[in-house]
Parts: sequence; structure tokens; C-alpha cells
Amino acid sequence: MEPIVSPDLMKFFELSIKAGQIFNPNTPVNEKDLFSGRKVQIRRVVDVVFQKGQHGIIFGERGVGKTSLANVLQGFFPTPERLLVTRINCDRADDFISVWVKLFSQMKLTNQKYSVGFNTNSTTSFIDYTKFIKDDKNVPEQVRQALIEISASFLTTIVIIDEFDRLEENVRRLFADLIKSLSDFSIDVTIVLIGVGDSIEHLIHEHQSVSRALVQIQMPRMAESEIEEIIKNCVSRIGMTIDSGTIEKIKILSKGLPHYTHLIGLHATRDALDNQSMNINDSNFDTAILKAIEDSQHSIKTSYYSAIRSTKKDNLFEDVLLSCALVKVNELGEFAAQDLREPMLKITGHAYNIPAYAQHLNEFSESKRGNILIKSGQRKRFRYKFSEPLMQPFIIMQGMIRGKINN
Repeated sequence: MEPIVSPDLMKFFELSIKAGQIFNPNTPVNEKDLFSGRKVQIRRVVDVVFQKGQHGIIFGERGVGKTSLANVLQGFFPTPERLLVTRINCDRADDFISVWVKLFSQMKLTNQKYSVGFNTNSTTSFIDYTKFIKDDKNVPEQVRQALIEISASFLTTIVIIDEFDRLEENVRRLFADLIKSLSDFSIDVTIVLIGVGDSIEHLIHEHQSVSRALVQIQMPRMAESEIEEIIKNCVSRIGMTIDSGTIEKIKILSKGLPHYTHLIGLHATRDALDNQSMNINDSNFDTAILKAIEDSQHSIKTSYYSAIRSTKKDNLFEDVLLSCALVKVNELGEFAAQDLREPMLKITGHAYNIPAYAQHLNEFSESKRGNILIKSGQRKRFRYKFSEPLMQPFIIMQGMIRGKINN
């Protein structure tokens, strides 16, 4: 005889499954109702699309939600049915031709022909725009001609090229030339480039020549108010509640990175449901920290342990790295050596001077400790930042479970 599952247990189990569909720590958001914040950036992209001759470049750290914005962009236009939006991801093997072959292959436009005479039968065929690329000579002009024909069929045509930073520099230069040409001839097509970088200079070296046509849209880390919006939206979609103090903890830990908001939110929600509770509290948050560390990318774990490993028992590598994760940073995510004094005091109870940990910062910026930090600037004015943004919250979670800082 089959065991009988109570209706209550089944309800909590089904909600746990639903939580996994709503919280998306490992994939970009692709549903407008689950997309939170970024109102300034959305408005700027929409403005770019409606201003003829303008194109956009969205840039920022990895993991701040650039692809999620691209995924839901179409839903913010007043007449989305009149849009043709095509998005592809680039890889390191791509060149200018392969990128446009990918894009044109996704543009499934139809051509309908009606028969002449008493019978009004029609035939529909797909238009293959890859035919415009006939050879490797003057490819930007061939692409421009294809885009002219495509734009004639739609009110608005948007081409989104993600992972733009993975293309070789000479390929990115060709895109700069194409964008300038599209702008000069006022062709009703908007190209939106998306890439990882601190500035447009990292992505397009020919930025001066296209500055008039290319609107720069920086995606900073999310504000805590935006992180709170994500939490509340997701929790309410499941039909649950969450303590205000728990929201504060998730906001602080996320460090503006939606990946960790979704990761901690998912595990905290499921822990509450496993305990047959419809409210998420600090106890669920504590459990979520342990689960999140287990679920973190293998590369993150490996880099962390490589950075703090030492044969000396009373070394400071772990404490200095945790201080780097807790320190207040500037708008570029950078900090200076003197900024570590306060967090070092809180973690160790000892007032260390810069010479006591300066060598640790240097080693974190070298291959011997995995280049976990990036060092820039000049002597006595060095600035540091994490090479992998997702490392920062992971280090803080390690500090929590090791008792270095309070949850």
C-alpha cells in the first residue's frame, strides 16, 4: 500500500519546487515580473532605441545583471509586438562574420506570397538574411545592407550582442565602424553591446570615433533598495513572508550582486518550508549560509583556499582577505591599504598598521595566490579590487561560519 502524504506536506513540497523556479541564482532573469530595479538603466536603453542614429553599450562587472536586463528589455516597450529583438552571446572563437551569421540565423522573418487569379492561396517562406554575407570583403557594408532590408519590415529592430568583451580587439573595431556607419545613414536599427569592463575604453578602443553614436550605460552593483525589491518580489510570488531583519542581512551580504540575493533567498525559503513555516527568519538565513557555501562554484572555493593557504599557524592571510571583503569601496569597487585598518581591528581585536599586512595585499595580487586581487596605481597610492566579484560575498560567508564576524 502506498504511503499517504498529508495535504500540508504536499503543499510545502510544491512551494519548495516553485521557489526554485522563482529564485534564479545561476541563470539570468528572463521574466519581466521577476526583474527588479535598474529603472535608470532601462529608461536609458529605451531612450536609445527611440532616438534614431543612437546605439548603446551596457558595461559593468560580471554578475551585476546586464544579461537579465537584456532578456526582459522587450517587455518595457509600449508596442512589443512591433519589435524585432535578437540577442546572441559571443565566444572567443567568434569573428565579425560569425557573429552576424548567428544573429541573422535567429531572425526568422517571413515572406508571404499570394497566388494570382480566383484562388487566393498563399505560401509563406522564411527569409535567410545570411545570404547578404557573400564573402569576407567589406563585411560591415554587407551587414549594413541586410539591416536596411530588415528594418523595413519592422517598426523597431534591436540587435543585442552579449559577452562583447570576449571578441578580439580587431573584431570590436569592426563593430565600431559599423555603428558609425549606421548612425551616419540614420538606419532604423539599434545595436546594443553588452560586456564586462570598468569603462568603455576596455571594450572599444576606437570609442572616440563612435562617441556621438554610442550611448554609454554603466551597470553598477545594485543598490540595497533594489536588492530588497528582489527579495520581496520573489517571496510574495511564493505567498510567503520574511522578517525585516532577515531582509537586512541578505541585503548586506549580497554586496549588490543579485546572484547571492537569489542564492541565499532560495536556501532560506526552502529551509523555512522544510520546517513547514510560511515565514522566513534569521534561523533560515543561518542555514542558507551553509547551503550557499556548498553550492558555490568550484572555482570560487579553489581560489579562496589557494589565497589563504599558509604553512605558518598564526598567519594573517585569512583575516586580511576577510577585511578586503568587508572594506568600504569607491564607485569602481576599489579600496586602499589604509582602508583595511578598521575591519582588521574588528576581526582581530588588534590595531594593525599598514606594514603588517601590505605584503599580504601584494601576494593576493600575484599568481602565487591566484591573483585574487587586482592592483593598480602607483607606489603608496595602490588601489585594490577583487578580480572575481562573486568572491567577495563568499569570503564574508566563510567569515560568518568560522566565527570571525557575526551573522
